[in-house]
Amino acid sequence: MKKVLCGADRADTLPVLSEGRLGLITNPSGVLRDMSPTYEYLHRRYKLSALFSAEHGIYGASQAGARFEEFEREEVTGTPIRCLYNGITAPTDEMLSDVDVLCFDMQDVGARFYTYLYTMTRSMKAAAKQGKPFVVFDRMNPVGLDSVSGEILDEANASFIGEYAVPQRYGLTIGEFARYINAEKNIGAELYVVKCDGIDRETYFDDTDLQFIAPSPNMPTVKTALVYTATCIFEGVRNVSEGRGTTQPFEMMGAPFIDEFELCKYMNGLGLDGVIARRVRFCPTFSKHAGQVCRGIQIHVTDKRKFDPFEYGCHLFRHLYEKYELDLNESTIIKNFGTRRLLDCTDLDGLLADCRLKSANFQKSTEKYWLY
Repeated sequence: MKKVLCGADRADTLPVLSEGRLGLITNPSGVLRDMSPTYEYLHRRYKLSALFSAEHGIYGASQAGARFEEFEREEVTGTPIRCLYNGITAPTDEMLSDVDVLCFDMQDVGARFYTYLYTMTRSMKAAAKQGKPFVVFDRMNPVGLDSVSGEILDEANASFIGEYAVPQRYGLTIGEFARYINAEKNIGAELYVVKCDGIDRETYFDDTDLQFIAPSPNMPTVKTALVYTATCIFEGVRNVSEGRGTTQPFEMMGAPFIDEFELCKYMNGLGLDGVIARRVRFCPTFSKHAGQVCRGIQIHVTDKRKFDPFEYGCHLFRHLYEKYELDLNESTIIKNFGTRRLLDCTDLDGLLADCRLKSANFQKSTEKYWLY
């Protein structure tokens, strides 16, 4: 296994942190190698004046989309906490009045629709507006940097689950993503990225000695992150569960009306690389079909470097869309997928081929921002 230091472990290599009062956007995934929170280190070593929380809260206790009341101060350091989710998705001028350098340290999962990306970029804009430096303590992309796939978002469909024209699996660390957006979208922030040490573009999280800390309640493991871009599309299907309310969200999907035998046979019959479906029945404790037995499949990744979750999810969605009467929230599906094309598709192979070409072009366009 590779020994890896994340950006927060190398914070003392960045002189700008000593130049004033620090604000930190973080959550439970923002830790050092010894599992202590990054904010405790910054409090001891520098002048930490404010903490900012994103979706799920500073302690990660709130479910997806839930409004929450944040604690006024962090218990150990006494640092004030300001919420960037309940109607406010970027620091206001008032929130930044006692911050000279704004920092970010949260684990992402390599998927375009993860809201932490846009908490970061919107906060970067707020820092740029006030001429304050913005620091990203880089972390690994848990699903690696060697694969880019998906539909390019049409920015006419921009939202907090996808704001920029990038594919679902964008193949960048969160620090590289910040560099890309800062330059390509002309944000103009004074941006610093504290690099990880010990990774390259072929490194996946489970190739390292790092401990995975769930960055959100329904992202418990690296395996979840690997399949997330396959089944997240079902967040826009009101009568199909994407496994929320179980111990294996996004790895399982189903509904009471699905024939799990037929679905499993169909998905395995496609012969897609690096994956096997297993028929399952599960009973969510909350969210869709809570308390009801759902019939469907669990996705087992057998080769993480060959498995393409985006293409797997497209095949899965189109099969169920054509076979059953799905209750669609089209707005959510379009925002998640990036365009209407999956809904209107008459040639899935052609759609996927076009997405491969566009993803390859996107990957090429990001090379100048790579750090590894």
